[in-house]
Parts: sequence; C-alpha cells; structure tokens
Amino acid sequence: YLQQVDQIARFLVINQRRPRDDYIPVRHFTPVAFKTKEEKMLGAAFESCAFKSMLSLLAGFVLGGGIGLFSASVNPTFPGRDMPQQTAREVLRDMKNSTVSYGKNFAAIGFMFSGVECAIESYRGKTDWKNGTYAGGVTGAVLGLRAGIKPGIIGTMGFDGFFFLIE
Repeated sequence: YLQQVDQIARFLVINQRRPRDDYIPVRHFTPVAFKTKEEKMLGAAFESCAFKSMLSLLAGFVLGGGIGLFSASVNPTFPGRDMPQQTAREVLRDMKNSTVSYGKNFAAIGFMFSGVECAIESYRGKTDWKNGTYAGGVTGAVLGLRAGIKPGIIGTMGFDGFFFLIE
C-alpha cells in the first residue's frame, strides 16, 4: 500500500513533461509524414530573423532595381540646345545608376523593417498587427533621423501609418 501511495506522490510531484516525439496522429485520408531532425533544423533556419532579414534585403534590392530601371526608362534626360546628344553608353550608365540607387534604398528599408519586426515578434512572443506597426515606426524614425529630428518624426508617423494600414 505504501509503495502505491509513494508512486502516486511521485507522479504528482515530479515534472512529467517530456518532448512528445512519439506522437501518434489521428488517421486521415492521406498518410502522415513525420519531420526528421534535418527537416526541423532546416525549418528553424528558414524561420530565423537572420534569414528573413537577408531574404528581405535581396527581395528589396531586386524590387527596387526593377522600379529604378522603370523610372529611368520613363524619365530620360533630354539634352538641351547647347548639349550634344547622349550616347548609348551614357544612357545605360544613367539607367544603371538609377537602378542601383533604388535597389540599395529598397534593400535597406526591407532589411531594416524585417529585422526589427522579427526582433519585436520574438520579444513579444505574439504574431499580430502591432509588430508591423512598431517596426514601421522604428524604421521610419531611423531613416528620417538621418535628415534631422523633424523628418524623423514625420518618417515615424508615415511608416507607422502605412504599415498599420497594410496589416
């Protein structure tokens, strides 16, 4: 009798929480596949803040480059009466400069926003609209403060409002 009471007491007192790798899922129409350790590690790497930030950096550069190329082709520089006609090399150089400039700006914004949003999400432990709004405010403030206090405040409100509306 004392052994049974002792077993019950141990069961109630000792922490019984263990990782459930032996989980048996409910049967469905399709077969259930368990993730291997490598798949779990790869999933954790893809969900990390560093990966998300680098992906946003690359995507921002590509998107900004496309917008820069489009804006350079739509807004060409026309020579004046006293200026000679531009050569193809000069036109391509202007297009390259515009493409790279837009690409770098979009990459910086994407990298900064996604890094700050992921850090806020990790700190808060929640995934909701507030993360994007806070990250937009921080990103706008950092970008605006390069030009001064007033542009920093305006940048904060602008980015904050924009990301609030799209969330």
